[in-house]
Amino acid sequence: MKLGYLSAILPEYSFDQIIDYAAGQGLQAVELACWPQGKAERRYAGVTHINADDYDKKAIQEKLAQTGVVISALGYYPNPLDPDLAMRKVYIDHITKLIKTAGDLGVGMLNTFIGKDHKASIEDNFIEFRKVWPDIIKTAEDNGVTICIENCPMYFTKDEAPGGKNLACTPVIWEEMFSIIDSKNFALNYDPSHLVLMQMDYIKPIYQFAEKIKHFHIKDVKFYKEKYDQCGFFAPPLAYHQPKLPGLGDIKWGNVVTALNDIKYKGPAIIEIEDRAYEETLQDRLNSIELTKNYMHQYIL
Repeated sequence: MKLGYLSAILPEYSFDQIIDYAAGQGLQAVELACWPQGKAERRYAGVTHINADDYDKKAIQEKLAQTGVVISALGYYPNPLDPDLAMRKVYIDHITKLIKTAGDLGVGMLNTFIGKDHKASIEDNFIEFRKVWPDIIKTAEDNGVTICIENCPMYFTKDEAPGGKNLACTPVIWEEMFSIIDSKNFALNYDPSHLVLMQMDYIKPIYQFAEKIKHFHIKDVKFYKEKYDQCGFFAPPLAYHQPKLPGLGDIKWGNVVTALNDIKYKGPAIIEIEDRAYEETLQDRLNSIELTKNYMHQYIL
């Protein structure tokens, strides 16, 4: 596995700084945040470390060759099934642009969300999925890029209630979406923390979807049962859980890495920082990456 980090946690850094920091930490890979330049629509969004409208291919490739760091994937996580069709088009257009950018740069993967109308049923969202996603995956196939879908439910705040804004959050849904679009260029960016939020088994899906896991996020989460007992299932999830650094939450990372080894996973293992306890300063965020790297070195060199 190639241990690395997701660059969204360092929005003030340039591309060169992102890569140099990874090399200086002995990390092998970086998932680069590639949002359109402009105002962020939520936390950890709006970060641009490669601008798909204006990038220097030669300079990027020279920097990677100089440091030995690889780009694990380009990362952009909007809502391609937004019920506002004008916004949907904005998101899909940028996904399409990033697929072509990834192909041009020789980056094999783009990480994103399926999206969802959070007020519609699963069945109605699959109707929209069938309209939108076959063309996106065809573009990925044509450019030699694999689309890896993160399994985050995108239900944390009141504006995402009641259904969340990412359809692809459970194994039964993954089965259906992969049966609708049967392509080697359509895969999972697996994050076990989202299964903990939903109080589901986060190990079994690693075996069940061994052929589809092509990218992996390292993020922990703490589920506060005492808070859950007070507010219940229908409360916004941040009322009873919080993202944490690995080792500070509920995930048994030795079991996770054992499962990844069992399926012979050799892909990127990318640290994703969302722990609010490490956000006050830039140094706090840098420390959080180093702490996570040191913790995960028990299992991944």
